[in-house]
Amino acid sequence: MIPHPAQYLLRFDDLCPTMAVARWAPFEGLIREFALNPILAVIPENRDPELGIETASTSFWERMRSLEDAGATIALHGYRHLCVSSGPSLLPLHRLSEFAGVSEETQRKWIRRGLEILRNHGLHPRLWVAPRHGFDTGTLRALQAERIVYISDGFARVPFVRGGMTWIPQQLWAPTTQSSGLWTSCIHSNNAKDEDVKALREFLRGYAGQFTSFDRVIAEFQPGPLETRERLFEMSALWRTILSNRIKLCLPRH
Repeated sequence: MIPHPAQYLLRFDDLCPTMAVARWAPFEGLIREFALNPILAVIPENRDPELGIETASTSFWERMRSLEDAGATIALHGYRHLCVSSGPSLLPLHRLSEFAGVSEETQRKWIRRGLEILRNHGLHPRLWVAPRHGFDTGTLRALQAERIVYISDGFARVPFVRGGMTWIPQQLWAPTTQSSGLWTSCIHSNNAKDEDVKALREFLRGYAGQFTSFDRVIAEFQPGPLETRERLFEMSALWRTILSNRIKLCLPRH
C-alpha cells in the first residue's frame, strides 16, 4: 500500500574517515537539530582516491557511533569503493562498479570483511548500499549468506521483495515534495554546496514531521513482489534516471 501523505528518508553516502569533514558538519547539525534518523552509508576501508579528501579523522568512528546511538541506521557501503569492474549491474546506472561482475566468492569475502570492520568499530550495519548502484545476483546471494537482507535501492514507491532481499527504494538525490509513497533522498556531502544545505533545511522546516526511519519502515510495511502497476512505475523511473545521467555526461563542462 502506497502511504498517504508521502514519507521521506534521508541517506548519506560515501562516509569514511577521509571525507570532507567541513562539508559534512552542517548536515550532521541538521540531523541533530531535527532529530532525524537517516541511513548512513559507511565505507569500511576506503581506497577510492577521489574520497581521500582529507587526512583521516580520528573522531570519525566515534561520530558514527554517536549518530547510530541517536537513531541513525548504519549501511554497509561496499568494501573499498574501488569501482573498476565493468560487469552488468541489476541497476545499469553506471558503466563501472565495485561489485557487479566480480565472482560471488570474492564478493562474499569483501562483504564479510566490510561487516567485520564496521562491527570492530562498534557499529551495527543492517542494510546494503552499493557504490554507484552496482551489484548483481551474486551480490544478493553473498549478502544473504552474511545475514544482510535489506538493501537501499530501487525506483518503486514502496518497499518490495526481489531476489530474496527487501528493497527500500532510493529514487531522489535531493528532497522533493511528493504526494504519496516512500521516498529516499541520497546526499553526497563531499560534493554538496552551501545552497544544498540551505535547501534541505527549508524542506525540513516544512516536512520534518513526514520523515521516517529504517526501523519504522520495516515495522510498518509488509513488502512483497511489486504489483504490475508499481513495476511499470519502477521501470519508467529507472529509465528516466538512466537517460538523465546520459544527458549529463554529454553536457559540456564549465
